[in-house]
Amino acid sequence: MKMRMIKLSPEFLTQALRGKTETFASNLPSDIELLDIKYDLFSGQVFAVVRSDSFEDVAAAYPIPEFKVVYAKSAKNVKVEPQPLKSVRLEAKPATVAKPVEKPRVQASQDVSAVEEEFSPEQRELLSFTVDGDFVVVKPLEYLKAEWNEINDVVKSLGGRWVKGDIISYWEVPIL
Repeated sequence: MKMRMIKLSPEFLTQALRGKTETFASNLPSDIELLDIKYDLFSGQVFAVVRSDSFEDVAAAYPIPEFKVVYAKSAKNVKVEPQPLKSVRLEAKPATVAKPVEKPRVQASQDVSAVEEEFSPEQRELLSFTVDGDFVVVKPLEYLKAEWNEINDVVKSLGGRWVKGDIISYWEVPIL
């Protein structure tokens, strides 16, 4: 898996989309591909999942490591060469019926804090906690090396499990 996760602030991304940013990422590989982008309300971060052949291969069982972007000032001297558009094949998907919107659970913050308290303060700094239906979703905020096994043991002791996704993997702990 030659993917990495880049953390961006919503403000930086908004400025970049408007073309008003004064900095640019100077250490991104030239063959980088954007695979996914998500906004996490809980942490207030934009997570971009990117792929490059120049990244070190990481086993699929581990979370996606974070790529530390180096920003440089004044992009005025940088030459940007236009790249040809790639053709995209669109496939028709069957129409889906929208689910009725559920009211948020009042107890959600209590459920999250109860699960959070099971982890050490050092582990909490590496994780984000959100409620999704009947589960507390525990997502790693960065690449976990030795900490992964310890966190996985805590999640299993709470009756939770590791959910391996195509792009982003996480733990889910049932709410009792």
